[in-house]
Amino acid sequence: QFKIVESGGGLVQPGGSLRLSCVVSGFTIDYYAMGWFRQAPGKEREGVSCISSSGGTTDYPDSVKGRFTISRDNAKNTVYLQMNSLKPEDTGIYYCAARGWDYCSEYGIVPGAFGSWGQGTQVTVSS
Repeated sequence: QFKIVESGGGLVQPGGSLRLSCVVSGFTIDYYAMGWFRQAPGKEREGVSCISSSGGTTDYPDSVKGRFTISRDNAKNTVYLQMNSLKPEDTGIYYCAARGWDYCSEYGIVPGAFGSWGQGTQVTVSS
């Protein structure tokens, strides 16, 4: 049975930084693209980053490009999301997910393209 566990969330002031971690057990992530998503209250879940299995390709929406960086350590079966220059609109529950392919979807970072999910970690950006 696999498990995806996110951590690193918390309360941070605008302009601050957080680093989220996603530890996977039960399967090796070596062969799978991985993504981060977020969901704010009353809003749909949106993708904020994706990384290919090798780490050679990453994808971000314009809303976080230049501020967020996704990375992975396949030896540790772990994916990271470094978030800088945080804004109040970045507030939400952040989820890590595995895709059933080794590349990020050509259709964008969409929840339907990912099949295995963690429980999420809360990120709150507020003064």
